Amino acid sequence: MAGKSKLSRRDVLIKGGIATAGMTLLPSHVLAQIAQLARDETPVNWIDEFGPPRSPDFVLLDWNGLESWITPVDQFFSASHYPEPTVDGDTYSLEISGAVRQKLNLSLDEIKSMPRRDLDFTLECSGNRGVPVFRGGVFNARWTGTPLAPILERAGMWDNGMEVVFFGHDEGEEVITPRRSDPLTMKQNFARSLTMAQAMDPDILLCYEVNGQTLPQKHGYPLRLIVPGWYGITQVKWLKRIEVRTTRYMGRFISRDYVTIREETHNGETVWRQESVGKGRINSVTARVTRVGPLHRIYGAVWGEPLREVQVRIDDGPWQTAEIIEGEDAEYAWKFWRLDWDRPSPGEHTITSRGITAAGTMQPAPDDPYLAGKKTYWESNGQVTRTIRTFES
Repeated sequence: MAGKSKLSRRDVLIKGGIATAGMTLLPSHVLAQIAQLARDETPVNWIDEFGPPRSPDFVLLDWNGLESWITPVDQFFSASHYPEPTVDGDTYSLEISGAVRQKLNLSLDEIKSMPRRDLDFTLECSGNRGVPVFRGGVFNARWTGTPLAPILERAGMWDNGMEVVFFGHDEGEEVITPRRSDPLTMKQNFARSLTMAQAMDPDILLCYEVNGQTLPQKHGYPLRLIVPGWYGITQVKWLKRIEVRTTRYMGRFISRDYVTIREETHNGETVWRQESVGKGRINSVTARVTRVGPLHRIYGAVWGEPLREVQVRIDDGPWQTAEIIEGEDAEYAWKFWRLDWDRPSPGEHTITSRGITAAGTMQPAPDDPYLAGKKTYWESNGQVTRTIRTFES
């Protein structure tokens, strides 16, 4: 992000560490220019800092160090609800069953032999920024796999099918009747569902690689679901079984957990709106500020929905349109943006960014009724204001 000119996708991939042996190397004078630009820009420290990770072992994105458009794998956050399973790729089999004309059992090799596709997608946890210590639960990756839709077509879904449920190998004990003197418990697998129409989206992939390498065990090996444009809870890891159903699926992680509850008023009466977490929402963050002489540069990222523009406001000044410097043509991946700020007065300044979707929806301010009435921490996409201190140049 630290450059006077827009870096190409290839430049960023090389910086992100996923260049392949077949890539043509950049000319030496271009590499020298990039290095010089990085040396010329001096970081300006934030007065405020995002909260630390919940534990030293819990990886969150370091916004101050945001440079690679493709996030290195060791910087991916990871969350799971049951113990991480160990699945043998050599004996792995994916079952497609339920309301289908032909039950399928596909080995990993069979899946890999199907048409291969790469897709750049920014994966965000729906709880990102919902609590102060969880800021940075987002990353951008290049996912590789095969499209789901042709496999469902091959299985032949029944005409009266309603939903497609995706089960992971991860499992745990759940208390079904907590108020009974002898509570009923049962073991269940993590699962999420999509409607039939949603599941047939041609961009949904069954993925076995990320950033050009085999999917790490922690991130779903040997196979995971990638539903671009949706929050992380839908991206089922350690995929075990796909089941087509003629009834609604009402599992814990779609009907009880990961439900956004919002207070609304209808005909003068308070009502509660409850919606299962699904598609991503427009979100942006100011990542860092640098200085080159008297000129300051504000850098950030925006993601979540198709984008019209990013706007930045300094203190109580007017909103200004930022320049998209990377990822402009990537449909499902974040965009890096920059705003030049010339000769700021010495002292403290606030910086706020907001994304505006292609449909005209604006990232909400903290006092927006949409956010003010929300009682759960999922889908927290309010505008972020950060504070820096500048000095005489």
